Amino acid sequence: MFKTGTKIVLSSLVAAGALASIPAHAGKTVDAIKARGQVVCGVNTGLAGFSQADSAGNWTGLDADVCKAVAAATLGDATKVKWVPLNAQQRFAALQSGEIDVLSRNTTFSLTRDASLGLHITTPTYYDGQGFMVTTKSKIKDAKQLKGQTVCVQSGTTTEKNLTDFSKANGLNIKPVVFEKVEAATGAYFSGRCVAYTTDASGLASVRNKEAKNPDEHVILPQLISKEPLGPMVRRGDDEWFAIVKWVVYGLLEAEEYGVTQANVDQMKSSTDPVVQRLLGSTEDTGKLLGLDKEWMARAIKAVGNYGEIFEKNVGPKSALKLPRGANNLWNKGGLMYAYPIR
Repeated sequence: MFKTGTKIVLSSLVAAGALASIPAHAGKTVDAIKARGQVVCGVNTGLAGFSQADSAGNWTGLDADVCKAVAAATLGDATKVKWVPLNAQQRFAALQSGEIDVLSRNTTFSLTRDASLGLHITTPTYYDGQGFMVTTKSKIKDAKQLKGQTVCVQSGTTTEKNLTDFSKANGLNIKPVVFEKVEAATGAYFSGRCVAYTTDASGLASVRNKEAKNPDEHVILPQLISKEPLGPMVRRGDDEWFAIVKWVVYGLLEAEEYGVTQANVDQMKSSTDPVVQRLLGSTEDTGKLLGLDKEWMARAIKAVGNYGEIFEKNVGPKSALKLPRGANNLWNKGGLMYAYPIR
């Protein structure tokens, strides 16, 4: 009996091992993407540093680069993206209905969104927190000085709820002035209708840089009142597509950690480091497990750079937004960015 049982256990283990190495089918979403020749990406209508179109219709930003990397990995060409600008109220319905394949639009991950929208959270691409912007002439230095004051905020966002929670928890009786569109909220703030404007700190930096007549006349208060992990989302029901989007982001992080850049990716294919070899498809073919080819990640890195490069050019200290790396640094440099191993 023992021998028979042992054989059954061993057979099960062998079968499990065999299944683990079977190449994956890319799934129905990737089939649709390949049929149309484009990844349809939902982005912000215009948030400098994250997703913004120039006069020629070219999209740039951290969120836009994620879509370009996914297109490069999936279709072999980072330009094969159809951009769908969405406001906060439109974004989830667009993904739920199948209008877009992926939502990469400075969207906060939360339990409610994960559990009730029929959507999958992938992995954070930017760790943020909600803050406040005020005019320098207001002399406000601390968020708690907003007691009884008007604060402009966009509806249909986690920002609105966070503002209410912060006011209630601290007995501030803040008076929210709510707008459906972000342009209306920021316009009201800059016209003096509200004492402060609140959104994610990265968004405040973007708005100040893009819309203020004189950015030096506005200050972002140092306190953050929430945790806002931002990243792409996909529909439930297609685990293969979920895996591709998630692992592209992990690959961009792994590339930074191991020194693979947009400029040296071809040279690094001859690296003797096993991690780099797997990442770039020089030895093991990790792509087949995702229904892709072996150079899926090499193409993504060559298209947009590693995560550090994406951060630096779009939102980092040398960009127009001048945001510090902070929590968005790699885990081994004091940050929260930690890639699951590609192996």
